[in-house]
Amino acid sequence: QVQYVESGGGLVQPGGSLRLSCAASGSIFSIVVMGWYRQAPGKQRELVATITRGAITKYADSVKGRFTISRDNAKNTMYLQMNSLKPEDTAVYYCNADPPFTWLWGQGTQVTVSS
Repeated sequence: QVQYVESGGGLVQPGGSLRLSCAASGSIFSIVVMGWYRQAPGKQRELVATITRGAITKYADSVKGRFTISRDNAKNTMYLQMNSLKPEDTAVYYCNADPPFTWLWGQGTQVTVSS
């Protein structure tokens, strides 16, 4: 059974960078498309980036050019490099498959962008 654990969040000033990690307890190699999601206070969870098993990536318009998603199937790990962070990127970030498995939502990792 796969479980996802997100890490790497924190408090950063606008314009700063963070790298999030998603560690899977089981193999993610069989998961064709993985994604990073985020949920800001009072808003619905949104999909911000996806990556296929063959490393084809897609991004939400709001993060395109600033965020980079990657995955290491051998290490059962996925990453989200976030650059040029803005206050509107403040949210709890989660990883899951795309479409998501509802029973596999983890605790997420908090990202706060503030001066």
